[in-house]
Amino acid sequence: MIRLIATAAAVAAATPAIAQSFQSTTLIDKAVAGFTGRGIGEDGGARTAVDARLKLAACPMVTMNWRTPAHDSVVVACPDPEWRIYVPIRIAAPSIVAPSPLAPPPPAAAKPSIVIKRGDPVSVVAGTEGFSVTRDGVAVNDAAAGQRVLIKIQDGKPPIQAIAIEPGKAMIPGGE
Repeated sequence: MIRLIATAAAVAAATPAIAQSFQSTTLIDKAVAGFTGRGIGEDGGARTAVDARLKLAACPMVTMNWRTPAHDSVVVACPDPEWRIYVPIRIAAPSIVAPSPLAPPPPAAAKPSIVIKRGDPVSVVAGTEGFSVTRDGVAVNDAAAGQRVLIKIQDGKPPIQAIAIEPGKAMIPGGE
């Protein structure tokens, strides 16, 4: 009987020491909540509690940093003994707000002004600094400045593709 009590006392005395040899996941949860300023399950907080089955070596001082600039997870690390875990953060889904039926419609995007119209005579420039070639043709379609336009240079040949620059002028991509 005395031996049984002594063994039970030894196990009870050793239990806190064994429990203390592992890092408390509850303390990690509290530290992450303090770091993010949000609780577990809240937008901007840890998605879930750290798994209590983790057996991390006890750490006197953990460090925390964001894993990425997107703040999608927190890196919890211990320098000695060395270990690191990643705690995923709950990111709020973008809210989609339906426009009110009484609200005025949003302003229409301004259409770019057409600088070359179908049928316009166009000078097409191709070349680089110090050297260029110019050909005259006729626009096959309308185009605003910076848009692609097809130019018919010669009958019987397919049109060439250029970038509209200004009225009557286009440039072959990669030139100038």
